[in-house]
Amino acid sequence: MVKTPDELELMRISGKLLASVFEMLDGQDLAGMSTMQVNDLVERFITVDLAARPASKGQYGFEYVLNCSINQVVCHGVPDAQTIIRDGDIINLDITLEKNGFIADSSKTYLVGNVPPAARRLAKVAQEAMWQGIRQVRPGAHLGDIGFAIERHAKKHGYTVVREYCGHGIGREMHEEPSVLNFGRPGTGMKLREGMTFTIEPMVNQGSRMVETEDDGWTVVTRDGKLSAQFEHTVAVTATGVEVLTLRADGT
Repeated sequence: MVKTPDELELMRISGKLLASVFEMLDGQDLAGMSTMQVNDLVERFITVDLAARPASKGQYGFEYVLNCSINQVVCHGVPDAQTIIRDGDIINLDITLEKNGFIADSSKTYLVGNVPPAARRLAKVAQEAMWQGIRQVRPGAHLGDIGFAIERHAKKHGYTVVREYCGHGIGREMHEEPSVLNFGRPGTGMKLREGMTFTIEPMVNQGSRMVETEDDGWTVVTRDGKLSAQFEHTVAVTATGVEVLTLRADGT
């Protein structure tokens, strides 16, 4: 849970490499690509260009290097050759990367082409909610402070936060303690200590917070069919606050 300075330095390396994956994707025209083409593009970049390992592949029996969650898909969307990304879609790409034995985890919701204003607004608020949570991170704060800030921001804009899935500790394993909920009460939950590393990853829904899992056992969708958006960073608790280990060059 708490990392040594040497371990944190290795996590910084993994985080910086993962940030570069998203920077590569920022330059792609996703419209017209299948989700499997995106998966294969990311796998080549991680393994060949970065000489790293896509940590999701093989984890819990998952066969791919990323989750691709389009429109009403909340999380864990499975790549395939038949699903084509189309103009107007929003798609969350959730990617993990391991280098030198340490894992980083991040996701971003991409706006593909001419996205309707309502969908753009949802994605904007979801990203803001993540940052509201990140700003609570410092020694002595509590996990409940993070979740409260996230849900308060979503609710203020008329959205709901999915409760079944949450952030998590991360390091040598993809999922470590603690669970980092996207709702909570200030001053409750585990107290944060310098050296802790975990993800913050709110999933914000346009309608009801209720979700269901499709027959493939992976894909989670909104029960009412409305849109969902997610953003995620891996963070570390520092002596004075927080360091975002997966921060991209443009500050997002």
